[in-house]
Amino acid sequence: MNTLSINTTLNDRISAFAKAGSQLSSYLKGTLESLTDSGASWQDIIKQRLELAERKNSWFTEDTLHFSIQEWANALTVENLTNWTQAYELEKISSKNVALITAGNLPLVGFHDVLCVIISGHHAMIKNSSNDDVLTPLLLEIATSYCPELATSYSYANGKLENYDAVIATGSNNTARYFEHYFGKKPNIIRKNRNSVAVLTGNETLEQMEALSKDVFLYFGLGCRSVSHLKVPKGYNFDLFFNGMFVRKELIKNEKYLNNYDYNKAVYLMSEFDLLDNEFLLIKEENDSYSSPIASLGYSYYDNLEDLATEFQENADKLQCVVASGPAASTVSNSLGELTAPQIVEFGSTQTPGLQDYADGVDTIHFLLTLS
Repeated sequence: MNTLSINTTLNDRISAFAKAGSQLSSYLKGTLESLTDSGASWQDIIKQRLELAERKNSWFTEDTLHFSIQEWANALTVENLTNWTQAYELEKISSKNVALITAGNLPLVGFHDVLCVIISGHHAMIKNSSNDDVLTPLLLEIATSYCPELATSYSYANGKLENYDAVIATGSNNTARYFEHYFGKKPNIIRKNRNSVAVLTGNETLEQMEALSKDVFLYFGLGCRSVSHLKVPKGYNFDLFFNGMFVRKELIKNEKYLNNYDYNKAVYLMSEFDLLDNEFLLIKEENDSYSSPIASLGYSYYDNLEDLATEFQENADKLQCVVASGPAASTVSNSLGELTAPQIVEFGSTQTPGLQDYADGVDTIHFLLTLS
């Protein structure tokens, strides 16, 4: 393995990323007054980069972009970064080249991996998805403006990956087979498709269903943490569920979302599926998959929570999050035991993971420590 020279301390890196988080927060408030070394306004630069990200990927709307950077502004504080990293022994890391192949389905979806590699003292060789190649460089540029030495901690790979010591790659089940063949001889984390589900009992409140609408609709349902399937008891009445979803009705005004809704509705009707439809969300019974197309959800029935918990345990490698509350959450959690995925979360929480909430339940920092 290659040994590198990283010219920063852990405190340097924490401080730089915390200042980047503060800059994002100030930008969203419209109070960002700091300038680059060349005298340009960071307020203008961030605005321009967000507009560029939206032009390059029309799923990245102003709302989703602002939600994403607000979440990172919340996460990137000295307190959060310190609390997260103090659980690991990072001061004596022997730095290595870690190749990162990121997804591009959500704004900044690959930034957590980038942060893990850099904060731990390794060098990130970043191969950004073409669908999200503006935002991570922006955050790194802001952080590096406060700590120029941070520039030794990352680089961008535009062609063939070479001279790497380990790999973290995220993609579909199909691309994962390629990743495993190509990178299998190096230490690696290779992520495949996962989905998230919600467990409904019929005892939920309208407030919980409105919170669930965030889990379903944020980022248009494109993420592995987006709820794509409902588990409901037999005889479940969907009225309260649809009432909760109604707070997101404006989504149908998005042209790409509307096109998906119309297309999927036509396909379902031609296939003579039984549908429930509220004019912006389609739901149909689906027993063979946790995934669902944009603007639709699958649902399936369960007999009892114990059997459902066993199903989740047997399919843990297909699930990212399970949204559940009360006895349902306890039963599922007890069944999963020491499994680190799927993560059990409350209604409305799937898209607000903390720094310690690792994709697929795989502790990325622990993996990076094994490279030294």
